[in-house]
Amino acid sequence: MSDCDNSRGMNDSRYDGLFEPIQIGPVTARNRFYQVPHCNGLGHVFPKAEAAMRGIKAEGGWGVVSTQEVDIHPSTDVSPYIEGRLWDEKDMHRLALTVDAIHEHNSLAAIEITHNGHEATNRQSRLPLMAVSEMIPGANLDPVQAYKMTREDIANFRCWHRRAAIRARDIGFDIVYVYAAHSLSLLAHFLSRKFNNRTDEYGGSLENRVRLLREVLDDTHDAVGDRCGIALRLAVREFLGQDSLSEDEGRDVVEMLADLPDIWDVNISGWMHDSKSSRFSNEGDQESYIAFVKQITGKPVVGVGRFTSPETMVDQIRRGVLDMIGAARPSIADPFLPEKIRQGRLEDIRECIGCNICVSGDMTVSPIRCTQNPTMGEEYRKDWHPEQIAPKSSEDSILVIGAGPAGIEATMSLGKRGYRVVLAEASRHAGGRVVRESRLPGLSEWRRVVDYRLGQIQRMRNVEMYFESKLNKEQVLELADELKFQHILCATGSTWHAGGIGRTHRTPLDLDESVTSVTPDQIMDGQNISGSALVFDDDHYYMGGVIAEKLASCGCQVTLVTPEANVSAWTQNTLEQTFIEKRLHDLDVRLIEKHALISLRDQQAIIQHVVSQEQRTLLIHNLILVTAREPSQQLYFSLKDDPEAIQERGIHSVTRIGDCLAPSTIAAAVYAGHLYARNFDEPVNIDEVPYRREYTEI
Repeated sequence: MSDCDNSRGMNDSRYDGLFEPIQIGPVTARNRFYQVPHCNGLGHVFPKAEAAMRGIKAEGGWGVVSTQEVDIHPSTDVSPYIEGRLWDEKDMHRLALTVDAIHEHNSLAAIEITHNGHEATNRQSRLPLMAVSEMIPGANLDPVQAYKMTREDIANFRCWHRRAAIRARDIGFDIVYVYAAHSLSLLAHFLSRKFNNRTDEYGGSLENRVRLLREVLDDTHDAVGDRCGIALRLAVREFLGQDSLSEDEGRDVVEMLADLPDIWDVNISGWMHDSKSSRFSNEGDQESYIAFVKQITGKPVVGVGRFTSPETMVDQIRRGVLDMIGAARPSIADPFLPEKIRQGRLEDIRECIGCNICVSGDMTVSPIRCTQNPTMGEEYRKDWHPEQIAPKSSEDSILVIGAGPAGIEATMSLGKRGYRVVLAEASRHAGGRVVRESRLPGLSEWRRVVDYRLGQIQRMRNVEMYFESKLNKEQVLELADELKFQHILCATGSTWHAGGIGRTHRTPLDLDESVTSVTPDQIMDGQNISGSALVFDDDHYYMGGVIAEKLASCGCQVTLVTPEANVSAWTQNTLEQTFIEKRLHDLDVRLIEKHALISLRDQQAIIQHVVSQEQRTLLIHNLILVTAREPSQQLYFSLKDDPEAIQERGIHSVTRIGDCLAPSTIAAAVYAGHLYARNFDEPVNIDEVPYRREYTEI
């Protein structure tokens, strides 16, 4: 197998502090890199895939590797979401796969056992929801209410938690969590006045609200503390509105429990605040909330902050902010981040871009994916390794046309396999849509997708790159005569549709020329817009909202119209929707949901309510259509339509991938490029399932 050059820099002394061992109760982590619990859409349904993914993290140097949340009882069923499960001994063998995969590489295995209280759904178990207080759950719109736990229920919960901790120990886990964060766990609900209105010994004062957490910590220590480290995951501040856990109360909780856990895993709540995208947060942005913890406790502290810079990591430890560098998203983008830092191979790190596409896997009940790391979630299914790829199996060479995310990923990965690759790009720079979109507000870190791949390609002698080389069929055939390549890969991307075709309209809109009508491509190319502007967003991901933000920031009076009930509706899956909507409100963007643009005449835009069909008229000067994208596939079809010319030149295949085939996310384009490179020169049977499947036991 070909892999990255591991011979360079076996140790970089600048980062020695990150590789010192640290004691966590009765166990010792080999270094300061801690993959904190994170969801992945694999869990108990795909246990082999879960184990392979976590095992890769351990191989990549993470001293502690954690599961996602693991439900401990049928009363905390979160169906349809796919998390871990430890309801009884029948679940133990699935989790043992993960433990074994982590231990194979000398890392500690941590398990986050939890009960979700009113955040559960119980759609599968059909048990009534139980909660700290009587309430209507806010996590979903199921027509149910949760009942208030009695003292007997509390005693049962403690018993279930203790039993799960013992099972976790017997499976072989080294660290067992007590989970009180993200407003997703029952223990967090007891802490928060927002949810806890009890009048018994578990409600009222903070001391009473902490009581159950203290009891569960004691229970867990008593049950497994001689063998396992006990981690307390605590949100030291909630951003959940009135009566949520305040900064002062968070500090008081830490003071009350200072030395009870063996390690503190601290963050902020809810999940969308803890895992903000790069559009709304910077690296290390939680420091101001969690820095006090290490000043109170004598136990190790781990925290997160989408850390990508080794200097920032070392600085956090040197200044006494953290003892261990926690990461979820950076460990997804590059499972080998610790090992690359140790070897001083910083240029080989795939830095997280903070797009949160990884989160969307959990939210859409599907396996995890990553924009930077196309092998994420495919470790078992396709036997893909993030640092290893099979060497070439022929002397064939490839012409890649288009240096967008699909093209440069294919070029890089084919180059790593040892193939000769010629990359031709029409513009002056590589990157395609990534570079253009990275100039939009808040998306600058997305440029890392291009920077990493270009950095790798530029070190390859078997790859040639040509820019300002817009090719037509005749030029491609001339190149084939000259350069003698056997395969053509079209990765020519797509353009935004100028006629408004999209989800709502299957034919072009009725638009006159009374206003300036532009697409996102023209905005990204620098076209100036002044006066009033209507953004019609029928795409529902980030583009409509970010275009509206850009125009409003430049002084335009912006109205955003969308057929959906929320602005940028799909970004609920990336935890961004609330932040996007608030930013647009702050910029005085007028938001009109559940309406579609119907026509435009004499600067009068007719919009129609998607349910009532009632129409309204808006006076506008500029129209920006964020609807569908058109694949740029003319070159592909012109080549495919001339098979004789292709055959005469010894060309074996002409293929299209990425947005040129089916416009989608940047992550999908990168994946398409990687898939092409992995499968190149391999026989493909279209009648076979293209990955290894896991089957439910019968």
